[in-house]
Amino acid sequence: MDLSDALDFPQQNNQQAGGPVWPGQPANPTWPGQPANPTWPAQPNQPGWPGQPYQPTWPGQPGQPGQPGQPSAPGWPGPAPQAGPYGAPGQAPGALTVPFDLPLQSGAYNKMIITIIGEIKPNAKHFTVNLNRGNDIAFHLNPRFNEDGKQVIVRNSMIGNQWGKEERQIPSFPFVPGKPFELKILCTDTEFKVAVNKSHLLEYKHRIRELNQIRALSIFNDLTLSSVNVETLQ
Repeated sequence: MDLSDALDFPQQNNQQAGGPVWPGQPANPTWPGQPANPTWPAQPNQPGWPGQPYQPTWPGQPGQPGQPGQPSAPGWPGPAPQAGPYGAPGQAPGALTVPFDLPLQSGAYNKMIITIIGEIKPNAKHFTVNLNRGNDIAFHLNPRFNEDGKQVIVRNSMIGNQWGKEERQIPSFPFVPGKPFELKILCTDTEFKVAVNKSHLLEYKHRIRELNQIRALSIFNDLTLSSVNVETLQ
């Protein structure tokens, strides 16, 4: 199954920094593999994942429909993200400053989705996305373009100034120097899920479980940014 055909999911509480959403994407960005109305172009109205009911399992994870323990109806309770655009005052769309720091006033929470759109620099060595709790790093995402001749995506957490065990296994390396990308991070009760260019990539189990204490997003190194959005999945 081609995950690039993944379905859209409606959003609420849109918070945006920078330019427009990914080309061809509806005004409210979506999470790959989730049912929705409106649907992705050329898809029938409100289908489930092919061969699955309307509320599908996450691709490659049978037996866990949607997000466990969550109702399908709109209005899932949880912290309402702060409204308004992010980024430096007066910053023009398509020109977000890197390093980029974003406060998460409500902290992280179940069904929070972060969408990062930008472009990898032509001679990129690596870039980093961190979700922080004070001086701790709850989730460190570090794609490396040439580590001893290999492309890897390192994930880790730093708690009390001590790095934990790295996670490195990936099915593919989707980032290309000089090319645009769309990166999504979905927070659930148990893990962060990562998708790149509308395809699910990996999961990372929470090592800091006090999600409401994760109050900052940082993005830096060899990339340019056009937009960063924090939203809530329905």
